[in-house]
Amino acid sequence: ARELRAAYAAAEADELVWTILVTATGRAFCTGADVAEIPDDGRVIYDDPYLSTYPQWEAPQEGTPPFRTMTKPIIVAVNGLCCGAGLDWVTTGDIVIASDRAEFFDPHVSIGLVSGREMARLARVLPLNIAMRVALTGRHERLGAQRAFELGMVSEVVPHDRLLERAKEIAALVNRNAPLAVRGTRLAIRKGL
Repeated sequence: ARELRAAYAAAEADELVWTILVTATGRAFCTGADVAEIPDDGRVIYDDPYLSTYPQWEAPQEGTPPFRTMTKPIIVAVNGLCCGAGLDWVTTGDIVIASDRAEFFDPHVSIGLVSGREMARLARVLPLNIAMRVALTGRHERLGAQRAFELGMVSEVVPHDRLLERAKEIAALVNRNAPLAVRGTRLAIRKGL
């Protein structure tokens, strides 16, 4: 998480970077925090106990970008399992596409945790009864990529082997525009929400 925060800051500061692309390799995009790794004192990323202060509930959190303050657009390419804190990228990304192998779910209630941050933002994207179903069924039910597209969680579903290529094509389309206008538009929409 610290490395990702440093990478976002470096990309935001680098004038040669116009668009940020977030993806993963392997079977999962992001399966969330390893709750077994949370120390007894709860200090994970911050110096305060885990989820004890407002900044910890607000992005950046775990690996997500500081989407309310950074100017550069974020394209998220979900390649596989996306759950728990992984859902933060879906709700903080500006353009989200998914591989046809992507699956989405929220395991918090299945492991005895409140699903606050991820599902609070996802409830703004999904119809309330769908967001509740995802939140309350926990790890026992998953949304496939096509269903996530139909519900508006992702803007496009592509064959798995074309995911990165398509994400780069979308980034190239964004980058054909005036960069300061893109950044201002992104901030206006984010801050307006």
